[in-house]
Amino acid sequence: MAKPLKPLFGVDLFFSQGLYQVYQKYKVALLCNQASLDETFTPTFIRFKQAFGKNFRLIFSPQHGLYSEKQANMIGSYDEVEPFTQTPVISLYGPRLEPEPCHLEDIDVVFVDLQEVGCRVYTYIWTMFLLLKVCFNLGKKVVVLDRPNPIGGKIEGPYLEEDFRSFVGLDPLPLRHGLTIGELALLFKKRHFLGLDLEVVPVKGYRKSLLWKELGRPWVLPSPNLPSWWCSLVYPGQVLLEGTNLSEGRGTTLPFLVFGAPYLRIEKVLHFWEKLDFSEKNYVVLRPFVFEPTFDKWKGSRCFGFQLYVKDPVRFQPVKTTLILLRFIKESFSEFDFSNVPYEFEEKKRPIDILVGSKPVLDWLEGKKEIDLDFYLYYNLKNYQEEIASILMYE
Repeated sequence: MAKPLKPLFGVDLFFSQGLYQVYQKYKVALLCNQASLDETFTPTFIRFKQAFGKNFRLIFSPQHGLYSEKQANMIGSYDEVEPFTQTPVISLYGPRLEPEPCHLEDIDVVFVDLQEVGCRVYTYIWTMFLLLKVCFNLGKKVVVLDRPNPIGGKIEGPYLEEDFRSFVGLDPLPLRHGLTIGELALLFKKRHFLGLDLEVVPVKGYRKSLLWKELGRPWVLPSPNLPSWWCSLVYPGQVLLEGTNLSEGRGTTLPFLVFGAPYLRIEKVLHFWEKLDFSEKNYVVLRPFVFEPTFDKWKGSRCFGFQLYVKDPVRFQPVKTTLILLRFIKESFSEFDFSNVPYEFEEKKRPIDILVGSKPVLDWLEGKKEIDLDFYLYYNLKNYQEEIASILMYE
């Protein structure tokens, strides 16, 4: 049997098929970071400098900075000059969250090449959203060089409600949204920016059923705490721990794959898990684990918890798994607590509120109300699935 060809990402097609030549007379800007690479591992901003020369005017950087060296939650990056191409870098996380009109005054076309991870609270998609808004208002064209969704096309709620909008959710999406960054751009245009001049350069040879490990491309961490693809697979669930006093593994070599706290009793959690009537638990193993974070929550303290081993990445349900564990831990350990504000520039709502984004699910999580959890995670997403049908680019 012939080995399937590796998909060609948007940036690969853009240069290999000469699509860039259409834009060589224009002044261009690029939203990217260090994970924006072509198939030869050449950074996209270097390819742009080679192709556009002096017409390559600006780089926009998302959260964590151009080289993804900054840690999370309102640790901003600064404007600078990229050393290899001597291109000015405008930070869109910290000093501002969207481009200022003066940044785009001399720009004809803005390109986007960012690796998203399939989760609504990953801020890169909202940086793109705000960029689309500004370009729409100023009449600038946007070209998105598409990349695969590393965790595939599966969808998991909860669906973001109006009252919980924030910089980790500026527009309604399920927590695991199932789209590529190019499809998200098309969805945002459909909802808000109908007159926007938007082009998406697709991924050639890609199907939405493919997970990253099947793409034949090395994983390049898109942000500092997603060092492996497995971290991104569990992320839509484990990111909810950012709204609690449980460590999500920041400050370890296994962020999001491990979790725990000094007060957690491993044997009590494991006993609950083993007795739980939850068929999906068969797709993941909880391995008892002890760790000491070198930074972030519980820095230098001995944390008792677990490492997640996903046995079936296709059927694994990260959001449901984390929510069930979180509710038990909240009910069983008096030391457990939800974090206080501020979180990702939100001063009033609790982090857990804007992360979950659904009042019924929050009430269930806090033991205030019993609900059919599967309804909010899966069955009530029919309208969303119907809405996105017209913008899907891949089988």
